[in-house]
Amino acid sequence: MGWFKGQFIDVIEWLDNTNDTIAYRFERHNNEIKQGAKLIVRPGQKAVFVNEGSVADEFTEGTFELYTRNLPILTSLKSWKYGFDSPFKAEVYFFNTRIFPNLKWGTANPIMIRDSELGPVRIRAFGSYSIRVADPRLLLQEVIGTDGLFQVHEISDHLRDVIVPSVTTWVAQSGIALLDFAAHYRTMGDQAKEAIQKDFAPLGVEIAQLMIENISLPPEVEAALDKRSSMGLLGNLQNYTQYQTAEAIGNMSQQPGAANPAMGMGMGMAMGQQMANAMQPQAAPPPPPPAAAPPPIPTTQWYMAKNGQQVGPADVQQLMQQGLTPDTMVWCTGMANWQPAAQVSAFAGLFPPPPPPM
Repeated sequence: MGWFKGQFIDVIEWLDNTNDTIAYRFERHNNEIKQGAKLIVRPGQKAVFVNEGSVADEFTEGTFELYTRNLPILTSLKSWKYGFDSPFKAEVYFFNTRIFPNLKWGTANPIMIRDSELGPVRIRAFGSYSIRVADPRLLLQEVIGTDGLFQVHEISDHLRDVIVPSVTTWVAQSGIALLDFAAHYRTMGDQAKEAIQKDFAPLGVEIAQLMIENISLPPEVEAALDKRSSMGLLGNLQNYTQYQTAEAIGNMSQQPGAANPAMGMGMGMAMGQQMANAMQPQAAPPPPPPAAAPPPIPTTQWYMAKNGQQVGPADVQQLMQQGLTPDTMVWCTGMANWQPAAQVSAFAGLFPPPPPPM
């Protein structure tokens, strides 16, 4: 009965009532297709004829009457024992060429990168992507095979495994500071898409769009950044402390049963001053005074008699410059009387003895 019905069904078409079917094999009894059958390929579809594992022909959008003379490639593949009126023994695969949107990708584990401002940090990245069939013949040969109903989930895991390392590698090499990522999500997605396309092309699939929705840090790093931002917003911490103290004093005075307002205000101001002083930067201790230099070595001060005048006080060298001779009378503190310089031990080396007589 199925064979009988197959002889009268002469329209080959596919109406897709799903949102995730990429390819569908048209079912026909014994894969027989009548001469003169109509093939309807709707917008967003392509059809591929397959004969004994080999692609025979491809059809794009339109309505086609199937005759042997219209399929020169198929004619060369088959032996027409019963003339041109015999049915085709072939398979027809329909392909959805529309865009399949909102497919998700994300890092399963944190990825370590080196940021120019924060240093080594761990990040997670999430986003979405869209695909469409670019080459039905290649997709059929490399991925689908004999699968009669090929859906998005059968290839999305593999595509995600290709996207994640490619995106994270590109992000790490982009040189963009982590705090500036949000301003570059769209640009980063477009550039990463171009880099990933070469990995999709051998599968017959094109990546239509790649979106980076979020690049997140570990919770403890985000908390530290929040504190850093809060400190920047507060500005002058001393003024902020004084403001908080004044607010606390006002709230205290309004509570029922509160003590003397003047006393509470005084206590609050004292506490505020202590807190403000504690938050003031501590002055560095003064440097230690330089070590005292030793006093100069004391020298004996001498006097000498010259032309009936007293010359001095002066040291030995100065007396020599004043014309000191062995017979010059000299004196210093501690001597009882004036003595010739030749008889004083301090001047002994200055006057060599005379040479012996000849």
